[in-house]
Amino acid sequence: MMRWLYALLLTFITSTTLAQDNIRTAIFAGGCFWCMEPPYDKLEGVLETTSGYSGGHVKNPSYDQVSAGNTGHAEVVRVKYDADKIGYKELLQVFWRNVDPLDAGGQFCDRGSQYRSAIFYGNEKEKKLAEASKEKVAEKLDGKIATEIVAASEFYPAEKYHQDYYQRNPIRYKYYRFRCGRDQRLEEVWGER
Repeated sequence: MMRWLYALLLTFITSTTLAQDNIRTAIFAGGCFWCMEPPYDKLEGVLETTSGYSGGHVKNPSYDQVSAGNTGHAEVVRVKYDADKIGYKELLQVFWRNVDPLDAGGQFCDRGSQYRSAIFYGNEKEKKLAEASKEKVAEKLDGKIATEIVAASEFYPAEKYHQDYYQRNPIRYKYYRFRCGRDQRLEEVWGER
């Protein structure tokens, strides 16, 4: 009986460990983090998105600190995904289609470095994929790409009221997105979706 329980426990631990080995995270900055969650949440293989802050020098920053522009952080989305179902390359494609890579002053109506577009890579493979994708975007748009590609640093989750904002406040979210001109500019840059 004990052998059977031991074998069952070992099988469970092994299968859980193997499943966890395929879970990865990616961090992208594309202006307002509220607007970066929805395109990733729709993808098969994405397990969760979390709005937050990264790329700066202040530990545990608040929204007020980041939005004031003094922390060096950008509003970001952390994407947790199953690498067996979706790859980093596909996540990059979604990223590019949801930012204006030509804008060095922020994104859409949100201005300042805290709203910059950036790819925060976690390893050399991700860095190479990000750089290759940036080159393709530069060719397609025939312009100087302002999007940064930088090594990932500490990620700080944003306050709870920012998480899944588009789901919890759909009318306010749609109004903000429209007033900010995000979709209109994305269509100008990339054409119809």
